Amino acid sequence: MREKRRSGRALLRPRSAVAALTAAGLVGLAALTGCDGQPGAARDGRQRPPRPSPTPTPVWDRSPASVAAVGDSITRGFDACELLADCPEASWATGTDTAVRSLAQRLLGPAAAAEHSWNHARTGARMADLPAQMTQAAAQGPELVAVMVGANDACRARPALMTPVEDFTRSFTAAMSALRRTAPKAQVYVSSVPDLMRLWSTGRGNPLGRQIWKLGICASMLGNAEDLSEEAQRRRARVHERVVAYNEALKSVCAKDLRCRYDGGDVFDYRFTGRQLSHWDWFHPSKDGQSRLAEIAYRNVTSPRPPR
Repeated sequence: MREKRRSGRALLRPRSAVAALTAAGLVGLAALTGCDGQPGAARDGRQRPPRPSPTPTPVWDRSPASVAAVGDSITRGFDACELLADCPEASWATGTDTAVRSLAQRLLGPAAAAEHSWNHARTGARMADLPAQMTQAAAQGPELVAVMVGANDACRARPALMTPVEDFTRSFTAAMSALRRTAPKAQVYVSSVPDLMRLWSTGRGNPLGRQIWKLGICASMLGNAEDLSEEAQRRRARVHERVVAYNEALKSVCAKDLRCRYDGGDVFDYRFTGRQLSHWDWFHPSKDGQSRLAEIAYRNVTSPRPPR
């Protein structure tokens, strides 16, 4: 009988151990939850600081691995290398000329830029041409699309022929939609339209430039460059106001897309000098001017925050 009682006591010990562990666990839980049973509360009732939430991944990638360009003659490097000819190797966006150091070269390096950048811009293009260009660019799956277009919408034979702001806005919206159908995650960098009034002011002091402008380059702004009459000033002011309105439209449409950055008017505000204008037409950027555009774009694309 003595041996049986010992065995009985031995069989009860594991259950006692489980009970003890369960009690200890409840005590520990009470210590974590506090006396009121709320998670995170200490015994004295003070709330524990919440755990920091993980930092969200930024939507904007400051180091895209491929670049496509769309737009007009500026992005084609027109008159940057020779008279009345495109020079895409000097393009601010995707050019290969190391003297320019295009946006693609600055982002990817010269070797990678040659393989992973594409230029779909066309000399003479207006905003209405952008949806088709965007469709071409999207098919190549670029991580960044660089946009500069709008000068030709204002540069017409006379101000009455300028693209209405509503049509300009509608075409840019359609271009963004065309891109998103095929490349929903592609980033878009949008350059403002240059200040045509400032280009007139810079180039009109050059006799050769004035003669070339008589051939019809941006006649709405540059025609009769030496005419300072009230009528001529009103004509130029009308063109200037339209360019400002175009830039507001670019900014507004871009702001509706999380992966779009407008340059904040940096190109519009930039003061091109005679050295930065083509000596063949005193209107398009020279290689030096193209390099300045690339510098502005690179600064804005790689900035932690978008331009204001």
